[in-house]
Amino acid sequence: MKSVDIYTDGACSGNPGKGGWCAILLYGGSERVLSGGDPDTTNNRMEVYAAIAGLSALKEKCAVRLFSDSAYLVNAIEQHWLDNWRKKGWRTADNKPVKNKELWELLYARLCEHDVVFVKVKGHADNEYNNRCDKIARGEIDKLV
Repeated sequence: MKSVDIYTDGACSGNPGKGGWCAILLYGGSERVLSGGDPDTTNNRMEVYAAIAGLSALKEKCAVRLFSDSAYLVNAIEQHWLDNWRKKGWRTADNKPVKNKELWELLYARLCEHDVVFVKVKGHADNEYNNRCDKIARGEIDKLV
C-alpha cells in the first residue's frame, strides 16, 4: 500500500463569508496541490472540504497521514465524534443536529476507502506545508467576486 501525506487547510473571510481550501498531497518525492473556493461558506466547512478533496484525489487504497491545524476536523476523528454522531443518527452529544452533516458523510465515505491517521499541527507556526496550504486557501478567497 502506498503511503501518502496530505496537508490541508481552510480559510474564510467573514464566518460565514467567502472561503478557500487547499490540500497538498505528497508521495514519493512528488507533490500535487488542489485548491478551490466557495462564495458563501464557513471556515469549518472549508477545513472539512479540504480533507475530502485530498482523500478523493487518491486513485487506490493508501496509508494516509492527514495533517491539519483544525481542531474541529482532527478532534471529530481522533476523539470519535464522527463515529458517535453516526451512531446517534447525526445528533451531537447534546442532541442537536450535526452541522455540516453532508460533508461529514462524504468524509466518512473517503475514510472507509483508506487507512487514515489524522495529525494536528499548530497553525501559523513553522510547518512549511501547513503555511503553504493557508496561503493558497487565502488566495482562493481573493479569486472570488
